[in-house]
Amino acid sequence: MFGPFRRIKLYSAAPLKRRYDVVIIGAGVHGLATAYELARRGVRNIAVLERYYIGAGSSGRNTAIIRSNYRTPVGVAFYDESVKIYERMSTDLGLNVMFSRRGHLTFAHTDQAITGLRVRAEINQIAGVDSRVIFRDEIAKLVPSLDLSKKPRYPVLAALYHPPGGIIRHDAVVWGYARAADRLGVEIHPNTNVTGIGVSNGAVATVRTERGDIQTGTVVNATAGWASTIAEMVGIRLPIVSHPLQALVTEPLKPFLNPVLVSATLNVYVSQTDRGELVIGSEIDPYSSYSNRSTLPFMESSAAHVLELLPCVAGVKVLRQWAGVCDMTPDYSPIMGTVPNLKGFVLDVGWGTYGFKAGPVSGRRIAELIATGRTPDLIKPFSIERFAKGELLGEKAAAAVSH
Repeated sequence: MFGPFRRIKLYSAAPLKRRYDVVIIGAGVHGLATAYELARRGVRNIAVLERYYIGAGSSGRNTAIIRSNYRTPVGVAFYDESVKIYERMSTDLGLNVMFSRRGHLTFAHTDQAITGLRVRAEINQIAGVDSRVIFRDEIAKLVPSLDLSKKPRYPVLAALYHPPGGIIRHDAVVWGYARAADRLGVEIHPNTNVTGIGVSNGAVATVRTERGDIQTGTVVNATAGWASTIAEMVGIRLPIVSHPLQALVTEPLKPFLNPVLVSATLNVYVSQTDRGELVIGSEIDPYSSYSNRSTLPFMESSAAHVLELLPCVAGVKVLRQWAGVCDMTPDYSPIMGTVPNLKGFVLDVGWGTYGFKAGPVSGRRIAELIATGRTPDLIKPFSIERFAKGELLGEKAAAAVSH
């Protein structure tokens, strides 16, 4: 006989106070990680405001793939720190977040693509990240079910193999951060819609919500696809365009796929969860929208491309489909840090399709910025001022589709 089900208390309910030292808008992985890391540094009068429930936005609408095999030296170092935090997160937060190190394969279907993967591999290796280019014989050992024949329209020729890559339980990460932050005194307020931000003498002064106004000296914008709407409340126009990103999940199958598979040429990626489902995704939709609705064309094209890689899954049923909203920047890199001429307004936005990977390191470094008043070296290149200076980072080669 099993004992009675014990409910895990994630966070405590508290009345909304009229003043906080820090107000974080967005209770996804970035907002909650920032709150937790701030509290660890001794900042306790913190409110995390969420329009719906915790993890309702992009943190609950992603495929939770973890990796650090990016294209720029800045990106590689940044995401590598995040992977390392994820690897020990279950111990640090006291909750099993189900991190599973599977390996990550990015396929090349042309000679030119192989050259691109070689460059990425060399940049990764210089930074101390485990990545290398492998070819068909080794790929066949890692993924026996993959069609490596010449029959597909775009045969697989090689792959960038990134052993540290893997998957994680996205809701467990959100729950873990929420519970850990709550235990350190952070207040989490779901169903609290922000309607405006007041500015006085060049500094943030108030946050207006449907539950009343809050006085504060620091506001963190961690709202992913809705980052532009929050920034407009203080008169800032972000170089961000929001696009839907769709994914689907199949019925459970016996385990047969260990690594995460990615093909930029086919615009598709696929992984298998611990429960056996195939998680399949694609590139962002080619139009700007805040819609969370899924579409039939996405399902048709994604299914067709997966079958080019894994013909053995023909006839497998799709269980569900969803869409999230991604905040895309021109250079496929985030915007982090303070903004010119407005004291107390901090950005943690522009994550596009890869924000979940960066949640832990973003929270840690944004918290360091707020607590010390100094911008950490790791996030200096992601400043919003790079666009005016023409110092774009150019991460598209490793960010587009490459979950």
